Amino acid sequence: MEERRVVITGTGVISPVGQDPAAFWAALRAGRCGIRPYPGLETWGLPVRVAGTVEDFDPMAFGLTVKETRRNDRFCLFAQAAAFQAMRESGLEAGSNIAPERLGVYLGTGIGGMQTFIEQTKVMLEEGADRVSPLFIPKMIANIAAGNIAIRYGAEGANMTAVAACASSTQSVGEAFRAVRYGFADAIIAGGTEAVLNPLAFGGFASAHALTLSDDPLRASLPFSASRSGFVMAEGAAVLILEEYNHARQRGAQILAEVTGYANYCDAYHATAPRPDGVPAARAMRDALAQSGFRADEALYINAHGTGTVLNDKTETVAIKLALGEETARRAAVSSTKSMTGHMVGAAGAAEILVCALALRDGVVPPTIGLTDPDPECDLDYTPLTAAERPLTVAISNSLGFGGHDATVALRKI
Repeated sequence: MEERRVVITGTGVISPVGQDPAAFWAALRAGRCGIRPYPGLETWGLPVRVAGTVEDFDPMAFGLTVKETRRNDRFCLFAQAAAFQAMRESGLEAGSNIAPERLGVYLGTGIGGMQTFIEQTKVMLEEGADRVSPLFIPKMIANIAAGNIAIRYGAEGANMTAVAACASSTQSVGEAFRAVRYGFADAIIAGGTEAVLNPLAFGGFASAHALTLSDDPLRASLPFSASRSGFVMAEGAAVLILEEYNHARQRGAQILAEVTGYANYCDAYHATAPRPDGVPAARAMRDALAQSGFRADEALYINAHGTGTVLNDKTETVAIKLALGEETARRAAVSSTKSMTGHMVGAAGAAEILVCALALRDGVVPPTIGLTDPDPECDLDYTPLTAAERPLTVAISNSLGFGGHDATVALRKI
């Protein structure tokens, strides 16, 4: 089967540090933190005090109507806003410069419409099951974001929703890459979305001892730090347009970066803890880089999963060394942008693949802020505190999700 080149021709993002790619990237380059106090959780008996929130989000600024805003869960609104930006940037239009059946949508989410589920459960308990909204199912189901994006843009091609916890949107982008590469589509709207900042989700993650209990936004998300104590929940969405290279060139599209590799493995070890030896995660990195023709002397950027949990960060460090070898691993520039955004769960992977594309374009590695006391077991170059200029040629984004999902997407500078 012929292997075609795949490039990124459109981008969109809704995040705690910016609601378009330019604002998002400017904030990350400057080391600005989007983590904020999240009041009210103490009334539920919860010890969590901070989150990565999207503030002043206006769906109508992204082409949505008042009616659509009311008929969609927040996770779906985020996805549609990011897709609006990406499609506008790409210039793709089904039926005009791409056949509708050759345009697909692959979107990931870790949980889906959780706020709708909570609201309608309350209705059922207080008013009866016959009072549950007829919109309950179409607002809550995880695949509705992908479905609504397809409806909006006339995308009649393959439509898929990946649900793989923190690796959801990395899988979506990776599988979209494969679909375009092997000729099943000419372009795919790919990414992820999440909106689960509510007491139920905070309670579940806190009870699993996954969240930091810090009340200082600047000392809460601390990947690779000796004082890290858990991740910070966040919300948002990111969407990339993946398009076949010749198709993009023929219509004069602007190309941001080339997607060159993807691998997806499983720890098969534990529901929430990473496998200590890091072998499957290393395998994902190694395979994605091999598909990209990576050479050890090339300038490599790794956007680490880097959650700030005790187990993840040291296991990911082990996996990077295993994948690259000690010498190459120490030359690589690594950072965790979750230090600024928090953990956007199902949207994290796509947002971080976008970071990789922008880093390649500008030759800039965004920092891991707050890294003033590195863990001795995390001893690579994590780009502490401030951004660094590097002549990058290859970048990878790692995602390691609950359930043992290990996924890596690789990009090349174009």
